[in-house]
Amino acid sequence: MSTAAISLHRAASRNPLAAIGVMLVALFLIFALFAPWIAPQDPAHIDLPTRLEPPSSTHWCGTDELGRDILSRLIYGARISMFVGGSVVVGSFRHILPNIIQPVIVQAAIGMAGAILAEATMSFLGLGVPPPTASWGSMLNDGRAHLFDASHLVLFPALAVMLAVLSFNFIGDALRDFLDPRSRIEAGL
Repeated sequence: MSTAAISLHRAASRNPLAAIGVMLVALFLIFALFAPWIAPQDPAHIDLPTRLEPPSSTHWCGTDELGRDILSRLIYGARISMFVGGSVVVGSFRHILPNIIQPVIVQAAIGMAGAILAEATMSFLGLGVPPPTASWGSMLNDGRAHLFDASHLVLFPALAVMLAVLSFNFIGDALRDFLDPRSRIEAGL
């Protein structure tokens, strides 16, 4: 095994939350990149006879008030969240990047969490991407009217936002600890 792989394995074993965060972010990136091939159905396909169905073998996360498959919309929603988060981070802290690369890497991971949360909030308020584009925030907004009769409409998008934000925060914390020379000396890395 290479030295970098051993060091990463050691860091992951010391900070399991960071490892979980990396795995979840990787999953969201796979969803974002390969959504057309992964999603079981068209996220914009309206099927009114199946509206508000609870999770089942046909629709793993159920359907929304228009009969759209929530799992497919979650997978496609990852595209918007990852794109917005990445764009905000890349577009920002470029002129000074060469001088402050280590803090920027940590801030980028934490900034992704904030950008994803901001996009979900804007979409929830109706100020995000236009319908029928799937976005976790717009899915939350659509589902709030059915919170008591079809709670899965809110549950799964809320879990996606929560896990994405939590994952990037875990990664940011771990990177801060890993890249800080004082904590590396204390940890014996």
